[in-house]
Amino acid sequence: MNDTAIAPSSERQAFYDRIGEHSLAPLWERLHTLVTRSPATPAQPAKWDYDDVVRPFLMQAGDLITAKEAERRVLILENPGLRGHTSITHSLFAGLQLIMPGEVAPAHRHTQSALRFIIEGHGAYTAVEGERTLMEPGDFVITPNWSWHDHGNDTDQPMVWLDGLDVPLVRLLDASFAEPANADSQTVTRPAGDSLARYGANMLPVDWQPSAKSSPVFSYPYTRSREALATLARNGDPDACHGYKLRYVNPASGGSAMPTIGAFMQLLPEAFGAAPYRSTDGTVFVVVEGKGETVIGDTTFRWKPRDIFIVPSWHWHRHRADSEAVLFSFSDRPVQEALALWREERGRA
Repeated sequence: MNDTAIAPSSERQAFYDRIGEHSLAPLWERLHTLVTRSPATPAQPAKWDYDDVVRPFLMQAGDLITAKEAERRVLILENPGLRGHTSITHSLFAGLQLIMPGEVAPAHRHTQSALRFIIEGHGAYTAVEGERTLMEPGDFVITPNWSWHDHGNDTDQPMVWLDGLDVPLVRLLDASFAEPANADSQTVTRPAGDSLARYGANMLPVDWQPSAKSSPVFSYPYTRSREALATLARNGDPDACHGYKLRYVNPASGGSAMPTIGAFMQLLPEAFGAAPYRSTDGTVFVVVEGKGETVIGDTTFRWKPRDIFIVPSWHWHRHRADSEAVLFSFSDRPVQEALALWREERGRA
């Protein structure tokens, strides 16, 4: 039995005040909020309706500021539980970028890794380290950290894509660097499709050795992803929680396409009702095809193509598809797996 006398609260507070003047604090007053029994994120489930809400605001932004003035004309998808944090989860940023006809988003590079998932438009380009790729809806494009990149739209229609970056994670580590280029557009040094031909056909150049942790393929066309999902659907039963789900990989390592952000594509058959599922990686979803709903805890979000929604860390959720549906998603799962933190739990249908 501990016979130590318990100090009155006023005496404790006086002690805390004294040590605070020396940049000290009592762990025992904070431990319960630091080491929780399960994830306790302030992030909330949320959905952004693209056609009825977000797109009109994007087009207004196109009238208010040019892509060059803004450097990147992006509307942030800020989680309602993380107001002021410029993030959609504690570790990830998400936003919708607009490039109007004839515009160029100037070349720059930064230590943050980025993905682009194409929402609207046909034929605008992203250039990464001297190679351009023309973009179509459903394409997944990466910009590895510290890679020169610019965007341009030579078409007669607006181009919109979802940006996903590890900005909050890099900010947490105080490791942000950025550098503008000395020209709006970088010099094209490789033909379009070069990286996919070299590294994306289940083959690699004979003497090539990877020099970075990100994938040497920076554009993953939707036509290929969709075909792979359709083949899986013809050849076997769906996973009870995910339907048919694939992850984008670095062909040189078999790991994630980027070391800090994992990306996935899944197909939900018509009338599919998923079993409940939760995992520690808060996940951003984009509806590519089909209609349905996702139940997150006691919140139900109806969705249609181009809508975006967030499932926070360790929240039970289940997808229900009215028609055959395809969902793209991304999360910080590679980081959690590398640190032996990632967990999942499956419920029963």
